[in-house]
Amino acid sequence: MRSFSILVVDDFEAFRRFVCSVLQARREFRFTEALNGREAVQKAKKLQPDLILLDIGLPDMNGLEVARRVRKLAPAAKILFLSQESSPDVVREAFSLGALGYVHKPCSKTDLLPAIEAVLGGEQFVGKGLEFGTDGQPPHRHEILFCSDDQAVLEGLTRFIVAALSAGNPAIVWAAESHRNRLLERLRKAGVDIDAAIQRGTYIASDVGETADPVRILVTLDGLSKAASNGGTKHPRVAVCGERAGRFWAEGNTDAAIQLEQLFNDLAKRHKMDILCVYPSPDAKDDKSAFASLCAEHSVVSYR
Repeated sequence: MRSFSILVVDDFEAFRRFVCSVLQARREFRFTEALNGREAVQKAKKLQPDLILLDIGLPDMNGLEVARRVRKLAPAAKILFLSQESSPDVVREAFSLGALGYVHKPCSKTDLLPAIEAVLGGEQFVGKGLEFGTDGQPPHRHEILFCSDDQAVLEGLTRFIVAALSAGNPAIVWAAESHRNRLLERLRKAGVDIDAAIQRGTYIASDVGETADPVRILVTLDGLSKAASNGGTKHPRVAVCGERAGRFWAEGNTDAAIQLEQLFNDLAKRHKMDILCVYPSPDAKDDKSAFASLCAEHSVVSYR
């Protein structure tokens, strides 16, 4: 059984004790506590935890600022906010800083454990009674998935595309030809009517070597966004995934990889979209500063 390291950050002792009691009941959870924002940043940098359970109203430095700093100092750490604050603006900002989950403290008895499990699994969790604002949707999700082999690449892309198409949303993928062909097989086995999606134009597969022309990408996203809006889904979004930036990284062209990630972050300001970027697993020889900069362009960092 895999174990997970968790950093619990809260200055209110009674609530911190409750959270720790929940974690203590699970053998796979190892946890450390921090009582204020500065201590949280220091321990996150030192321990590189899998998950940070983070309050917002902290002494010295609030939880939102902690999240900003942690994104650079511990880029692989997933963040789950546990807060008394339920303002839609605050919840939205928390997710925009890279959090994967948000639990309203009064609902912790029912929401905490499901939220932890969801976030550790790379999924988004929104607690009961919380909203993001007028459209009820979180900001875009931009995940970087480091893959140990081709099998991991295919599993990651398949999971992402199946979730989008099953929800009635369109998807576009940039992948190597060998991966595109095997993806089709996997999608069919998963029960997705991929041939119908291709005919409707709601599934587009392009070669990983295709030039990343911003104008062409924007035109494609415009069309897919209209298809998503007309698809009758509750929260229409476009799913974008691929290996293009990961190939730049593998070739040692870090600047090109980061520029491509920044391009999609800019495009996500105009379109409701979720993004998955698959990369080869990091090597011990990789530049740690460049690696941190790359991860900082994403809201979620995962490994497979």
